[in-house]
Amino acid sequence: MDIQEIYKIYQSHPVVTTDSRNCPEGSIFVALKGVSFDGNKFAESALEKGCSYAIIDDKEYAKEGDGRFILVDDALVTYKELAREHRRQFSIPVIGITGTNGKTTSKELISAVLAEKFNVHHTEANYNNDVGVPRTLLDIRPEHDIAVIEMGASHPGDIEKLVTYAEPTCGLITNVGRAHLQGFGSFEGVKQTKGELYDFLKAHGSLLFLNESNPDLTEMAEQREFDRVITYGQDDTADVQGNFVSCAPCLKFEWQSSSLTTHHPSPTTYEVQTHLIGSYNLDNMLAAIAIGLHFGVTPQQINHALENYIPHNNRSQLTETAHNKLIVDAYNANPSSMAAAIENFQLMQVENKMAILGDMRELGEASGEEHQKVVELLKATDIHNVWLVGEEFGKTRTDFRKFRDIEEVKAEIARQRPDDHYILIKGSNGIKLFELPAIL
Repeated sequence: MDIQEIYKIYQSHPVVTTDSRNCPEGSIFVALKGVSFDGNKFAESALEKGCSYAIIDDKEYAKEGDGRFILVDDALVTYKELAREHRRQFSIPVIGITGTNGKTTSKELISAVLAEKFNVHHTEANYNNDVGVPRTLLDIRPEHDIAVIEMGASHPGDIEKLVTYAEPTCGLITNVGRAHLQGFGSFEGVKQTKGELYDFLKAHGSLLFLNESNPDLTEMAEQREFDRVITYGQDDTADVQGNFVSCAPCLKFEWQSSSLTTHHPSPTTYEVQTHLIGSYNLDNMLAAIAIGLHFGVTPQQINHALENYIPHNNRSQLTETAHNKLIVDAYNANPSSMAAAIENFQLMQVENKMAILGDMRELGEASGEEHQKVVELLKATDIHNVWLVGEEFGKTRTDFRKFRDIEEVKAEIARQRPDDHYILIKGSNGIKLFELPAIL
């Protein structure tokens, strides 16, 4: 059965599930495989629970004569091809986003800005891999005016595969940094993989939104000689220009555009007070502004969206407890995002600063060097009360307090909880620092 035939079945049964525990009546079950599971084993159960069809890639689990089993060579490939076929039914703009840091925040800001004018479909949570992106594409509906698709990568070729199915009509890379080095091998590997989005956009004559203030991104764009580019950044040559006014504690910034707000005889400067922590979020804001202006969202609508956006999911959140004020950025961490968080915390004009930082995962052979760099950066700040959590930080040369794991941190907080502090909490998700706000 080819993909067009499968798509005809999907049109009559437009709900797809990859989880045999969640089988809506009339849906299609796709039997995906993982390191420790094989969805083929659950296909029959999915049909019994309510699915109308099951896409499998192991004939052992296909019941002879039962047309509900759709046998394919590779269920994951079929899942992605089905998503692409569905995406091709729509002529709406599709904005592709990737980058080392800020992908999810940028996606949410862009979606919030565009939602002032359009019915926006966007990636939920951080479903940005080769299972999450097809899921997002399959959820596009006729009522949607525009789609914002986040794409993540941890190995060379990941973005190339995702753009092949998402087929973005425009897009941006938020930044490139030293993350997932165990998978990419080097920083050049990061740039090459993230640049696969640029390759797709260039090959299709699509529009690029470019952070002109980022030398790596500028170099990558110049290498590909784009014809259609809208720039943003802190340089006065950018189409959308911005600078932060203060970050104590939430980011306040100003922006103007000399080329995209043509209804004004001269550029108007707007000041925006946000709920986001961190001057590093300025670039994410400017990207959302540039995209909003391009699609006809007014400056007033843009500012309203940015001022009312409240971060969640442990990303750049300011949380106030009965005892402390917490800057929670504990969803993920890599050398570039860690440095940005520390540098921003250093800029904040608040008293009683404290940092609880967890290991940065997936750095491979560079892990020791990168964790020591973080320690050296901390030594040069006024953040003297520092707790380091995890094996990698445990190997560093420093007098800062070290904790083996989150349980040791919890025990210390139970013994003597910090009080009346501003506390930066950041680390890779696996260190579980997200458990700390409840007890701080």
